[in-house]
Amino acid sequence: MLAETYRSYRLAKGDKKRELARKLVMELARYSHREPFWETVRELGLKPDRVKEVMLFLEENGEIEIRRSSDGKRLWVLTLRDIRRNPVRLDRWLALKKPQRK
Repeated sequence: MLAETYRSYRLAKGDKKRELARKLVMELARYSHREPFWETVRELGLKPDRVKEVMLFLEENGEIEIRRSSDGKRLWVLTLRDIRRNPVRLDRWLALKKPQRK
């Protein structure tokens, strides 16, 4: 399932690509409390680098903010846990980013 979504994400362009990236991140957030997380990701058929690629794509588009430690390293799993704890915040943020219709 996740591997298929990732393949579709790689082929998509524009809004469809963002939609698939959001779907992938929301699905991965469900598994963020399983330890070790990256082993769980591998069992789901994805490589950790691909997950990071999708999250960086969303960060570049201003849709999520990847948490960072005091030395500047990215905290991937903590970011996913935040999204899992409060998915409404992400959805609201995405809703605010959409252009308003008249």
